[in-house]
Amino acid sequence: MATVLATKVVLPLSRFHFRCLAACQRNYSNANGSSSPLSGKTVRIGCASGFWGDTATAAPQLIHQGNIEFLVFDYLAEITMSLLAAAKQKDQNFGYAPDFVRTAIGPFIKDIKKKGIRVVSNAGGVNPQACAVALQEAAKKSGVDLKIATIFGDDLMPQLADVAASGVRDLDSGNPLPKTIHSMNAYLGARPISRALDHGADVVITGRCVDSAVVLGPLLHSFGWKTTDYDLLAAGSLAGHIVECGAQGTGGIFTDWHTIPDWDKMGFPIVEVASDGQFVVSKPPGTGGLVSAPTVAEQIVYEIGDPRAYLLPDVSCDFTDVTLKEIDGQDGGAVLVTGAKGKPPSKHAKVSATYFDGYRALAVCAVGGPRSADKARRTAESILKRVRRIYKQLGMDDFKKVHIQVIGAEETYGPHANPTLSKAQREVALWFGVQHNDRRALQLFAGEIAPAGTGMAPGLTGIVGGRPRVSPVLKLFSFLYNKENLKIDIHVDGQEVETMIDDHGADGQQQEAQPVESESLESGPCTYRLEDLAYTRSGDKGNSCNIGVVARSPSYLPYLRAALTPEAVQQYFQHLLDPMEDGSPQVIRYDVPGIHALNFVLKNSLGGGGVASLRSDPQGKAYGQMLLDFKITNVPKLVQ
Repeated sequence: MATVLATKVVLPLSRFHFRCLAACQRNYSNANGSSSPLSGKTVRIGCASGFWGDTATAAPQLIHQGNIEFLVFDYLAEITMSLLAAAKQKDQNFGYAPDFVRTAIGPFIKDIKKKGIRVVSNAGGVNPQACAVALQEAAKKSGVDLKIATIFGDDLMPQLADVAASGVRDLDSGNPLPKTIHSMNAYLGARPISRALDHGADVVITGRCVDSAVVLGPLLHSFGWKTTDYDLLAAGSLAGHIVECGAQGTGGIFTDWHTIPDWDKMGFPIVEVASDGQFVVSKPPGTGGLVSAPTVAEQIVYEIGDPRAYLLPDVSCDFTDVTLKEIDGQDGGAVLVTGAKGKPPSKHAKVSATYFDGYRALAVCAVGGPRSADKARRTAESILKRVRRIYKQLGMDDFKKVHIQVIGAEETYGPHANPTLSKAQREVALWFGVQHNDRRALQLFAGEIAPAGTGMAPGLTGIVGGRPRVSPVLKLFSFLYNKENLKIDIHVDGQEVETMIDDHGADGQQQEAQPVESESLESGPCTYRLEDLAYTRSGDKGNSCNIGVVARSPSYLPYLRAALTPEAVQQYFQHLLDPMEDGSPQVIRYDVPGIHALNFVLKNSLGGGGVASLRSDPQGKAYGQMLLDFKITNVPKLVQ
């Protein structure tokens, strides 16, 4: 395996940032300085993948340097399931994440077996059995005997008629189930994984389960936690939530990115969990990245809604009083996490379905020279005008949706963009997306991009990836379905060993929205950018985005709460929000006081989300970064 060498990027911090970091370190420091605050039996679990396509360097570092007992992989985003379903329709031997077999553990099967490491992954996608067969073949070639378990029951497409007859409604829009459903998978919990391990499996391959279940399952198996040990289940789920996105929990995409060393050899997260639910987050020694209270706090607020009711199949989690303490003397950093609370889960499972909604095509073109932004916009507008004339001549309908964005002119920032930047730019990229119900119409559009290079603006230097491809639009449809309708089958080496029905849970788990309280604060002469006072992290859930804001010091939090009201955040991102049909507020704010944080949920904010969106940021990854320029005014001089 080739080693990629990179120069360490370390930019100087301002004196102000050094003081902010020091204050935060003091706030979260572990007073006793103990290298291991855990007692009794513990289990070490390493996560080597945060998504389908993650680096192949993660598994070997955890296997050889992590001293782990379980190695877990998370591959499945909502849209990944629809892509895997399409692959299986073309070939019944596909429909799983082949990277899991080829590059993640295939080359290391002998080492995994020798060290007694057990593996859990949702790499099965919509075809766990095919994934198991491929892995078993790889194991035999390596001369290794593996007991492989597979878990079925998440795929509800065979129950499509029953689901439709039940009258399910989309959780966000309230719309009925579309007729063009493409895939439909229930989020399973951790108990099937635990039972598969109880049956002696060396490797457990699941289809759709909640991301954190790949960690909670081994903990249930190891500690024998009961289905009613809600605080323990919440703690184990939090451990899974922190590591489920791989390097995001060890300094990846951290707000203070310039302080994180050695991206080229980024460390992947390990959780050491005690039987009482306390756990420590760390990473293998000698690897890049950083585990600190702020990096862990950012991941806690990533892609959650109400932190008082983070609803999972096994438990309803309350993360509001979670506390973090840094542990001294650990290579690369380590953080003790405590305080998660749990309540009974819902009797309903969340189901993620996708449905067909036409086609899309996306062109990205580099444009250079003076007034590049103006040239890019006129080019896109002229192509649209030409293609629409062709459509009219052929009797075709107009585009369903059009999105023109000039990357480099800060158009994503809307009214917050630098007003002088557009005219000054001499290099930009034209991001040009369209949707249509007719594939042929978009093929005509795709054929009219290249001619702009000779018949329109000078300086259009090329089309990234060549002629745009026409691809189906698959939109997300999420709903709740009674768990009693789910039949979960566990197979070991191809033979069914157990069938489960999950009827555990209670109704009425939804929390009331938190009131926004006004605070009496000392006013002052200073104005700070949000980045001076806080860290941010953002991500997607369907067509909604969440932004977590973590105060750099507890003393900053009241000023953040006073300035970052839901109304202020909604106004800041108004240019990116599609109106709600019922006119309801689009930004909800939640408090996470244990880690001195706020969590914002922005509804209808991603242009459809996933591949249904034509935007350059369909998952809201940059929303937290954009908020860093928000001005916090009338603040006393907080740092002496």
